[in-house]
Amino acid sequence: MKKVEETNLKLFALNSNRPLAEKIAQALGIELGKLTVTRFDDGEISLNIEESIRGDEVYVVQSTSYPGNEYLIELLIMIDALRRASAKEINVVIPYYGYARQDRKAKAREPITAKLVANMLEKAGADRVLALDLHAAQLQGYFDIPVDHLLGVPLLASYILDYDFKEEVVVVAPHHGAISRARMLAQFLNVPLAIIDRRQPKPKESEEISVIGEVAGKVCIIADDIIDTARTVTTSAQALLEANVHNVFVAATHGVFSDDSIEKLKQAPIEKIIVTDSIDLPPEKQIDKIIQVTVSELFADAIERIFKNEAVSPLFKDKYDGYHK
Repeated sequence: MKKVEETNLKLFALNSNRPLAEKIAQALGIELGKLTVTRFDDGEISLNIEESIRGDEVYVVQSTSYPGNEYLIELLIMIDALRRASAKEINVVIPYYGYARQDRKAKAREPITAKLVANMLEKAGADRVLALDLHAAQLQGYFDIPVDHLLGVPLLASYILDYDFKEEVVVVAPHHGAISRARMLAQFLNVPLAIIDRRQPKPKESEEISVIGEVAGKVCIIADDIIDTARTVTTSAQALLEANVHNVFVAATHGVFSDDSIEKLKQAPIEKIIVTDSIDLPPEKQIDKIIQVTVSELFADAIERIFKNEAVSPLFKDKYDGYHK
């Protein structure tokens, strides 16, 4: 990507995923903005922007992953600081949007926290949101400001296509809610689709898991957007193993990997787990099974297009080849 020559584009990184922000800056050919974030003795966040941003278009990179509440408050404080420092436009780059799974009322007297977070970002002063693989596409409608929703599936597909599989490949949706995402990956790979059917006959009874589709003797790629506790992918992998598949891979955009998920994945019959770097993984979670595909050039390309008032839609087609190299 060519260097961004204009001087009034500024990119800042908060604390959730600085390595990704550094890669985005490198792809754009610019330096990260100067910023310090400290804590008072009682834990309150103190933030100082150490350069003028008056009249600039500013992009702030911050995933609201664990600890999500702290990173969200940090982001809101940064937006307020940028607004008070007379930034021309405040663009929030959220590779992983926390609280996205709380997108509706599943039972009485429950909040819709994904909408609340959207309200807070807007109220703080954000002018645009740039996100990756929101858990539910309708989250875009929770905002009254522009939202550019990038897709991780083509990136994952590009990486998978580099594998020299000797056996036939089939993409597997680990639950019915993942069918559309799995179908998209299957289309990029030009392979069939199978589904893990999960049923619980009665409350407190064990879940019944069955495989719908021809998977015996094939390489199965389980496709989802988030790996959190890893229960879904590990139980799916076990069901596929019992269906006599040759091998199991997992492809997901966001590697949350909470609780004891890493231990579960170590023991599961899974060859590789392919995720993006939307969430920064600490060293203890970087096991041999996990491969991270960078989304830095995808975000850099989107930022450059937005800055130059160019269409972002071409990024949803076939421009992902080589982004993981």
